[in-house]
Amino acid sequence: MFVMGRSKISYMVPDSNNINQVLVQNPPSTTTHQCSFPTKLLLLLRRLIHSKEADGGSQSKEEERVCSWLYTLAHSQKYIAFEYVASTERGLSFTEAERRLKENGPNVPLEYSFPRWWHLLWNSLFHPFNMILIVLSAMSFIACDDANGCIMLILVFISVALRFCQEYSSSKAAMKLSELVRCPVKVQRCAGRVVQRELIVQVDHRDIVPGDIVIFEPGDLFPGDVRLLSSKHLVVSQASLTGESWTTEKTADIREDQSTPLLDLKNICFMGTSVVSGTGTGLVVSTGSNTYMSTMFSKVGKRKPPDDFEKGLKWIFYLLISVMLVLVTIMFLTDYLTSLNLSNSILFAISVASALNPQMLPLIVNTCLAKGALAMAKDKCIVKSLTAIREMGSMDILCIDKTGTLTMNRAIMVNHVDSKGMPQEQVLRFAFLNSYFKIEQKYPLDDAILAYVYTNGLKFQPSKWRKLDEIPFDFIRRRVSVILETNERQPQFSGRFMVTKGALLEVMRVCSYIANPDKKEGISIFSSDDYNRVLNLSEELSNEGLRVIAVAIKKLGEEASNGIKTSEEGDMIFLGLVTFFDPPKASAKEALRRLAEKGVEAKVLTGDSLSLATRVCTEVGIRTSDVITGPELEQLDQESFHGTVQRATVLARLTPTQKLRVVQSLQTVGKHVVGFLGDGVNDSLALDAANVSISVDSGVAIAKDMADIILLEKDLNVLVAGVEHGRLTFGNTMKYVKMSVIANLGGVISLLIAILFLKYEPLTSKQLLTQNLLYSVGQIAIPWDKMDGEYVKSPQKWSEKGLPMFILWNGPVCTLCDVAALLFLWFYYNIGADLDEKFFHSAWFIEGLLMQTLIIHLIRTDKIPFIQDIASSPVMCSTLVISAIGIALPFTPIGRIMEFTLLPFSYFGFLLILFLGYFVLGQLVKRLYILLYKRWL
Repeated sequence: MFVMGRSKISYMVPDSNNINQVLVQNPPSTTTHQCSFPTKLLLLLRRLIHSKEADGGSQSKEEERVCSWLYTLAHSQKYIAFEYVASTERGLSFTEAERRLKENGPNVPLEYSFPRWWHLLWNSLFHPFNMILIVLSAMSFIACDDANGCIMLILVFISVALRFCQEYSSSKAAMKLSELVRCPVKVQRCAGRVVQRELIVQVDHRDIVPGDIVIFEPGDLFPGDVRLLSSKHLVVSQASLTGESWTTEKTADIREDQSTPLLDLKNICFMGTSVVSGTGTGLVVSTGSNTYMSTMFSKVGKRKPPDDFEKGLKWIFYLLISVMLVLVTIMFLTDYLTSLNLSNSILFAISVASALNPQMLPLIVNTCLAKGALAMAKDKCIVKSLTAIREMGSMDILCIDKTGTLTMNRAIMVNHVDSKGMPQEQVLRFAFLNSYFKIEQKYPLDDAILAYVYTNGLKFQPSKWRKLDEIPFDFIRRRVSVILETNERQPQFSGRFMVTKGALLEVMRVCSYIANPDKKEGISIFSSDDYNRVLNLSEELSNEGLRVIAVAIKKLGEEASNGIKTSEEGDMIFLGLVTFFDPPKASAKEALRRLAEKGVEAKVLTGDSLSLATRVCTEVGIRTSDVITGPELEQLDQESFHGTVQRATVLARLTPTQKLRVVQSLQTVGKHVVGFLGDGVNDSLALDAANVSISVDSGVAIAKDMADIILLEKDLNVLVAGVEHGRLTFGNTMKYVKMSVIANLGGVISLLIAILFLKYEPLTSKQLLTQNLLYSVGQIAIPWDKMDGEYVKSPQKWSEKGLPMFILWNGPVCTLCDVAALLFLWFYYNIGADLDEKFFHSAWFIEGLLMQTLIIHLIRTDKIPFIQDIASSPVMCSTLVISAIGIALPFTPIGRIMEFTLLPFSYFGFLLILFLGYFVLGQLVKRLYILLYKRWL
């Protein structure tokens, strides 16, 4: 059935099983193929060319392969499992284990190669707008325009530094996963050439290979995916995979099939999970990158697809490059043919290209984001990724975990009932005495019981009781018992008692009687009807989102010794149930209401049970008409999966992979901008995929490393403020983007018209660069501008068609005003006849600068500027200062150096009329645009 070769292991599987056929055709390779650098480069290029966004609707081939492999082993007999991995019941020999280790490589959960710092620096440098600035800077230096070249290089340096620091810090997140499996492992190996003996040795987890037999006990981590061979009261925590705090019982003596959810397989344990109690042995069937955990986290650290804003900037880049190639070439040829001065024509063309490029875009964008980060810091948020602030402004779906976010992450006691569901004080009395006197392993449920009794003013007089002994809680019995004695006069409370509380099934297992007030004796035989009635009651309470524990007592004789053993837990009287609830935070409902008012829908993605999640969501106001669980999602086809995810508001019992698929489906199929709030290892996949990943300060290391934003307090109201800051940031960024593109394109087209009309340069290169510098400096105040109240009430996204149409509608308005100024100068001052070039240069410089400076007031709001809405003080001051400098410049010595001349006051009167007409025409176009497209910015 198996062959052990010198270079590889061949897996032989029965052909009758469909799953096994898949396994034979594509077995889980235990060999890591080493590719040469050229091969890796070709694979990288192929992945870049043929890249496709994951929509989350189906599992990847890697996931399907691993799942098929584990289901096959779960269904097989133990001896077949040995044959699948080419091992024996004695374990591997040391020689064979060493050979497999060399062949497979170290047992590490991830094989993702993180980029070196110089790769990140290279990618940060080669950004479209950086390339434009670098080329223009080089041309400026060639043309001896050192000042303009230096300014451009400084802008490139700022942009590159910001992006490099951000990507370098985030690329190391997945390395934290190695912390999960750093521990020694007990392994059974065989040794001896003639007579082989089994030896128990400790090896590092990195040296574990498929086929090893591992021995585990409480506290151990599983070093790989394991098929259990033997187990004794084995209880495992899978919180690192599921997010659920509850433990899972595992057993080797069972065969599973595909009807059982993968993480519910009783005979399979997964890498990264831990043993809570019990012991056992297991056969390692997968290690390293072939494990389920590694498949889950294989996407960690990989770059997210570009958002709509980045795509929009690329569109602007291609637009400006196209316009620059056409217009600058025409203007260069026209100027050269007119002046026949090659050096001046080249310098003029460079100046035009510089004026066309929005040089301040990286600085303005990052300043807007940095200002938003500072504002969020005041709300106790740490912003790691500046772009996440802008994404929060576009976010329309927030996926959140229940525990600790919607709830207080602590239990409160709700009720105490008998077997018929009626309140019964006796149940509470003995539950209180058990919690009061137990010493070992105090749990939050004990504190909840004590708090309930004290806050309700109940006096059970624990001073009249004396503790004799205690049988502490363990994960095999799942209950705790205390032996108490009292001398109370009431006969039902006199003498010695064993008081037990714990998991319902484990308590009922040791009960032979049940409290029955209808009987004279107060008890009756614990019948099957009673048993079923209690189970149904427990199920009803669980469906209401309550956690249930049972309480039982036993009257002991005077001869009972202090050394009580667990065998004494029997023939007990079942008293009833105590229920608990993790209450929702008082602020959660209000925060979710405020988010809904701002167009952000909340979806709960949790590993907890559906009943518990539904109750919490109901109390905080989340709609629960569409709910689903992870196992149910697995049964859906791709189309049904997407439709269900879009509708559902509560998704429970989700694995980390399912959380990832839900987020990807919302992004790609639903076209939503998704935020995800999580704090556990099980949330890391979804955090990595979400547009806005949010964690809390108390979260695990990898969750915090992968998060864009870290909350110092688990309060959703902080996110409401973050959404407002994000929309303010997005709005101010869009102001600059739209304004700069319109102003720059309009200005360059006006220059082209003027140079064709005049047959000489409308502005010298020096004057054009000065105008562009003053205009750019004046826009630095935009991040401090305010937004209309209506704008921040709904998510704001980049519209693919919005910017082109915005340019087509508003660009001609700027050009029209420039042409009006040109015609006024031509006819009124007769520049075509006897007016010198200095006069025109001075007039055109002031008109162009004022036009570009005032355009922000028309673009920044959908209202009437200066009447219905006034810009913030920094923007107003910037406008006044730059306008004053531009008007005064021809009257200064600097103006004479730049070859300006004095202008008559009649020209300034014309400019006043011109700009009044510009605002009237611009406002009319604005109204028509809003009427047609239903939005402005």
